[in-house]
Formats: sequence, structure tokens, C-alpha cells
Amino acid sequence: MPSRPLILIVAVLGLGQITAFASSFYLLGVLADPMAAGLGVPVGWVFAALSGAFLVSAVVGPSVGCWTDRRGGREVLMVSNVVFATGLILLALAQGPVGMAVGVLTLGLGMGGGLYGTAFAVLVDLYGDAARRPITAVSLLGALGGGLGWPITLVLIQTFGWRGACVGWALAHLLVCLPLTGLLTPRRRIPHLDEPLQTAAEVRWDRRMLQLAILFAGAWAVSTAMSAHLPRLLMRLGLSPAEAAGIAGLTAAAAIGVRLLDLTLLHGASPITTARIAALMHPLGALIVGVGGARFAAALTLCQGMGNGLLSVASGVLPLRLFGRHGYAERHALLLTPARFLQAAGPALYGLALERSATTALMASSVVCLIMFAATLGLERREEA
Repeated sequence: MPSRPLILIVAVLGLGQITAFASSFYLLGVLADPMAAGLGVPVGWVFAALSGAFLVSAVVGPSVGCWTDRRGGREVLMVSNVVFATGLILLALAQGPVGMAVGVLTLGLGMGGGLYGTAFAVLVDLYGDAARRPITAVSLLGALGGGLGWPITLVLIQTFGWRGACVGWALAHLLVCLPLTGLLTPRRRIPHLDEPLQTAAEVRWDRRMLQLAILFAGAWAVSTAMSAHLPRLLMRLGLSPAEAAGIAGLTAAAAIGVRLLDLTLLHGASPITTARIAALMHPLGALIVGVGGARFAAALTLCQGMGNGLLSVASGVLPLRLFGRHGYAERHALLLTPARFLQAAGPALYGLALERSATTALMASSVVCLIMFAATLGLERREEA
């Protein structure tokens, strides 16, 4: 066990996740319009670069996972802080579409090693099978990346301009997260002599790996589609723009609340059961809206948020439960690679469904969730020798 208190380790990793998500995944939600105006490029080009960043993250993820297993997540997180800061400085210095694209794609490199997977790997290395609660706690803090990141970015833009906002987040990585991670995150646990070292060749695809990849790919596709289109979806259901914006905000609150519930009351439940419940939450909300109409739109957003929150925890805990700690980082990265590719295409595909009707869009996302539920069946059965 590490010499430093668990709460301190969770706090440092959680702060790192808040900063990483706020300065990459959620950054362009606030920064895109003023940056596009300042550079004289269409806003669509900025989000096309973000899709490219997701693709870069997907490509580098497995290699970063191997590196994490061999060298430890602490080192990878510290490098990711430097990469994030580099991407943000490049954005601050951009003078046109090429500079903008290079900066955003560099953020994709940072996302490949600086988001949840590496932080979870640190906790698995330190706590082994007892890592579920700290994983949930770090996931809970990381969920604040949007809730805190958006208003902080907006204040930075209003005070220093969009270039100053990029520099501000770069300084947060270099002056806060990097030294705290280096000083307070323990180095990787040294295996006991009787513990075999995991090599990359031992992490291979099997039936359960494929099932988890389907589960996480569906979850990330639906989550990204909802984050991009939920207010529009609610307006298509009949809500006013103000009502849609207010009700859409319940998603983040529900995701944080259900993580807190998992941390305090449900931490002993099987992560497979948790994943099954999570997969059914979005279809349940869609069914309630389909039967009751727009007046029950809040049920859809609450169910979506709860499903997202539970699946974020399951993405960290399920690979540990099914395969153990050895090779965790590489396995986690491999499992999320299809999800990262779909994440890039999800908003565009869901937008096409929404153009037909809100009902078509909800049916499409609900079918994906039911496929996810089916992917959880049989996970507890051992593979035949």
C-alpha cells in the first residue's frame, strides 16, 4: 500500500482529471466561437479538428497503455501535462486554420494519455482489487471538468481573451498539475517476487474483451451524441430553448449524483450489474418521454446522466474485475479504442437521425443501449480452456 493517504492521492488525480477534461474535451464548447471569429475560420472547422483529436487519441491510446504498464501511470500523466500545455500554447499562438488544427490535434495526443484510463491505472497499481472506490472518487471529480471547466474558461475569455484562456489552462497544467503529480503521486508499486510481470503479448482479444469493447463503444457514442445534441433534441420534443438548456443541465448533476451513490452505497455491487443497469437507463428515459411527452423531458436527461455516471465507473472497474490488475493499462486502452473512433463520428451520425425526427433519434440511441445491455450477458462465465 502507498505511504501517502488515499484521500491525497485521489485529490491529486482528481484535480488532474478536472484540468485535463476542462482544457481539452470540454474546452471548445466555450472557446470555439471566439477562436473561430478571431482566426477568421468557420466554427465547423474547429469541431472538425476536434474530431481529428479524438482520432489521434484513439490511435495512440494502446501504445500509451503499454507504456503505462511498463513505466507507471505517474510518468505518463506528467508527460500528458506537458503535451496538453504544448497544445494550448500552440492554440494561443495560432494565426490561421493550420495553427489551430495543429494545436487541437496536439490536445488529442494529450487526451490519449491524460484522461481517465491512466489515472485509473495508477489506482489499480496501488490498490489492486480494492481500487473500485478510489476509481469512483476520481471519476466523480473528473465529472466536474465540464461543470467547472466551462464557466472558468468563460471567465478567462472575458478577462484575457480566448488566447489568454489557452495560456491560463496551459499554466494550470505546468504550474499546478505537473508538480503535484510529480511530488504527491506515488511511483508505481514494485511487484512482489511471486507476481508475474505482464507483457504486451499477454493482453489479447477474446470473447469478453470484444463484449466490453462493444459496451464501451456504444456508451461513448451515445454520450458524445447526447452532449452535442441534447438541447436540440429537447427542442424537437417541444421545449423552448430556455427550457431545453435548463433541463439539459440536469445531465451533469445526475452523473455526479449517481457516482456519489456508487461511492457511498453501491460500491459492493457487482460492476457487471452496474453496467447492465446503466445500459438500460437511456432507453428507460426515452420510453418515459415517448409515453408521457415533453413534460417528462427531465426524466430523459436524468436517466442519461445516471447511465453516463455509472458507465464511467464501470469502464474503470470491469476490466479489473474480469482480467485482474496485470496489463490493466494496455487492456483498458485497447477496450476504449473503438469507443474513441466512434466518439469522433457519433455527433455527426446522431445529427442525421435527429434531422428526421426526435423519435427516430431516441429510437436509434435506445437500440445502441440495448445492444450494450446484450454485450454484458455472459461476462461472468470463464472462457473455456
